[in-house]
Amino acid sequence: MAAMSIPRLRQYQGPAVLSYGFRPFFLLGSAYAGAMILIWLPVYEGHLALTTAFSPRDWHVHEMLFGYVSAVIAGFLLTAVPNWTGRLPLQGNSLATLVSTWIAGRIAIFLSASIGWALAAVIDVAFLTLLALAAAREIVAGRKWSNLPVVALVSLLSLANVAFHIEAHFNGLADYSTRFAIGLVIMLVTLIGGRIVPSFTRNWLARQSAGQMPAPFSRFDSITVALGGVALLAWVAMPSGWLTAALLLPAGVFHSIRLARWAGYRTVSDRLVLILHLAYAFIPVGFLLTGLAAIDLVPVGAGIHAWTGGAIGAMTLAVMTRATLGHTGQALQASAGTQVIYAAIVIAALARICASLEPAHMIPLLTAAGAAWAIAFIGFVALYGPALCSPRKA
Repeated sequence: MAAMSIPRLRQYQGPAVLSYGFRPFFLLGSAYAGAMILIWLPVYEGHLALTTAFSPRDWHVHEMLFGYVSAVIAGFLLTAVPNWTGRLPLQGNSLATLVSTWIAGRIAIFLSASIGWALAAVIDVAFLTLLALAAAREIVAGRKWSNLPVVALVSLLSLANVAFHIEAHFNGLADYSTRFAIGLVIMLVTLIGGRIVPSFTRNWLARQSAGQMPAPFSRFDSITVALGGVALLAWVAMPSGWLTAALLLPAGVFHSIRLARWAGYRTVSDRLVLILHLAYAFIPVGFLLTGLAAIDLVPVGAGIHAWTGGAIGAMTLAVMTRATLGHTGQALQASAGTQVIYAAIVIAALARICASLEPAHMIPLLTAAGAAWAIAFIGFVALYGPALCSPRKA
């Protein structure tokens, strides 16, 4: 998982965008993330109505988690699995089928008020189900059993999607399933980020002057991940109360220490590495704010958006930019434009957290957060779209 090198490819003559999994999913996912927030803002302010069976809030949450995030997970997984297993990647018509399933899900959700929630749910759930099956097939065929936990998390995310549809329909709002899905994605970030952040940092620092290096994975990391998982489960089941806070707050402290052990302060001059540390920093911030929210010291939205807008938004953008550069044959350097979209995603996350903490200034802060988010993801499409749609440089 650390160095997703491109394995051998079968002879492929079709569109470059369908030659590897990261290409269509990073492109479409980012375009959707940027466009969706531009729709969400007028919906939130009451200027636009949607033809969806979901409440406006649930549509926003669902499409961020099961639309955008699922697309990025697919792009990452379909690119990583061939590297893990040494097997050929999904491409051409097979990849196009999976992409079409994702697109069909987005259309079904948007029109769910017209076609019915049950049919929309079936169409929408198909994507993550097929993705988990495809990844599991390759990992089992390649006998790379150690990578099956990632597939298990994707399978659980698919079940969370089923639960989301059911809970939203029968209860009006999808509360438990929203927390469950956020918790699953945060666990994915802690697992995958816990491998790639210190790995890429170590590789870069090895070429610099002597100094602190990232600590290798140890029992401390295992304890931190386990504590975070238990705290998230408690939060899913019981978001308020001293018991949940007593788990969330220590998890935030442990994740802060974990991040500090990776020597991020030495990576300021390499923005491709620095953004990984900044993204991961929102994980402990999310634990701490959510822990405080559990005992009514801060609004609930602050911690949730530290995780979603910060940890998930920034980490996915960081992974997409780095993977696209590496797998399209470009230098691993953050251009001025790339640094702008990195700054935009961090500003978006901070503004959204502040909007929760400062209700009196919520609308201007939400507008700033939405604008910065759109700049980040539409900027990614503008900067990286041509490379994603073109053959790899020799």
